Amino acid sequence: MVWIRTVPPDEADGRLAEAYAWQARSLGAPTTFTQLGSLEPELVHARLVLYRASERTSSNLTERQKNLISHVVSSANSTPHCASRSAIKLRELGFSAEEIRAIEDEHFEDLALDEAAVARYALKLTRQPGSVSEKDIEALRAAGLSDHDILDANNQTAHLNYTNRVANGLGLLEEVAPDFPAFATVPD
Repeated sequence: MVWIRTVPPDEADGRLAEAYAWQARSLGAPTTFTQLGSLEPELVHARLVLYRASERTSSNLTERQKNLISHVVSSANSTPHCASRSAIKLRELGFSAEEIRAIEDEHFEDLALDEAAVARYALKLTRQPGSVSEKDIEALRAAGLSDHDILDANNQTAHLNYTNRVANGLGLLEEVAPDFPAFATVPD
């Protein structure tokens, strides 16, 4: 239960109905997160456009790296809704329950070099954004990331921090069901 009024899909019209339908084409219905912006239909649409753009960049970040970033950020921000969605994705990408727990405990030493680098960067940008320096970017390059990949990692981290603050700030605190189709939420 969220803390503000939202417009349910069966009551949406105009631009809001269009945005809901856009996400529903791949998922079957708009997510609870999408509905959080429903009092401002252009915001719902803009969030979906940004979500699609950030998830479908042309960088070489892997799905594992992108979703690792998502889980690091959502766990660091204590965002149960988003962390439960990213955990589903990590499991589907081959992470074990023990590896996911280690990520949540901020133990990245057993990850591959590139994955550990993006996890450390995402955590620092989330917790101490003012302390990020060129040295942090150099560490990503040393782990094999291109500048385009670094841009994507930065955007993934920033976008998830925004999403986490929306969810936590408006009371979207429940975890999603373990069988939630987490990869189907990005609109086509």
